[in-house]
Amino acid sequence: MSNRKLILVTNDDGYSSEGIAVLTQMVRPLGDVVVVAPETAQSGMSHAITSARALHVQHRQSEPGYDVYSVDGTPVDCIKVAMNHHKLRQPDLVVSGINHGSNSSVSALYSGTIGAAMEGCMYNMPSIGFSHLDYSPHPDFGAALRYAPAIIRHVLEHGLPLGSCLNVNLPNLPLEQVRGVRVARQCNGLWHEEFDVRTGADGRTELWLGGRFENLEPNAPDTDEYLLSQGYITVVPLQADLTMHTAIDAIKILEVN
Repeated sequence: MSNRKLILVTNDDGYSSEGIAVLTQMVRPLGDVVVVAPETAQSGMSHAITSARALHVQHRQSEPGYDVYSVDGTPVDCIKVAMNHHKLRQPDLVVSGINHGSNSSVSALYSGTIGAAMEGCMYNMPSIGFSHLDYSPHPDFGAALRYAPAIIRHVLEHGLPLGSCLNVNLPNLPLEQVRGVRVARQCNGLWHEEFDVRTGADGRTELWLGGRFENLEPNAPDTDEYLLSQGYITVVPLQADLTMHTAIDAIKILEVN
């Protein structure tokens, strides 16, 4: 068995995206790397899994200490395939991304990138989701290449609290304008959905989802949205436990013997 660290890489933009290539470039010097990523883009899949049809896996590339697989499913499917089909030894780290587009604030709830990181922490593996606020196919990854390796090395060496993962977002700025890294909390925000109504080729009405984001606390300086607007890379710790612990006492009145 290899004594080298094992790093599992995935994303939600597909195994051939530029973001996952940059992320893989960063982690390959740190250990053995296995990439298990969706065959096609799976943005907005959150923690979805495929259970109503078969999954198909293709081995795309193999080198000493480096393998790439694609899965025609969701990002969470990819983690499950890696751990339960390939039966990898327990990875020392899971990294997901680099997503083309923001996963700050409540966008993290919809994100396949973060869904995969959350699945990783449910397997008790330190996990990080990386996202870039530029939605284009070819973002400027200069700041990622400068700052993300230090975040990765720290988690690889020190781990994370059990049941948690990190949501890292990079501002859409050139390296020289990025001010550094800040740990933040998730901003309270809301997406206002807007549907573009079209007529399809078959004559049926089509609804294409769009919308705008509203920051509900624009002046809160400890949030990811605020710090990103100030030119910082943000790191938000997330947890798999969805319990609102502060509300338990308030609703104990519902208990019945």
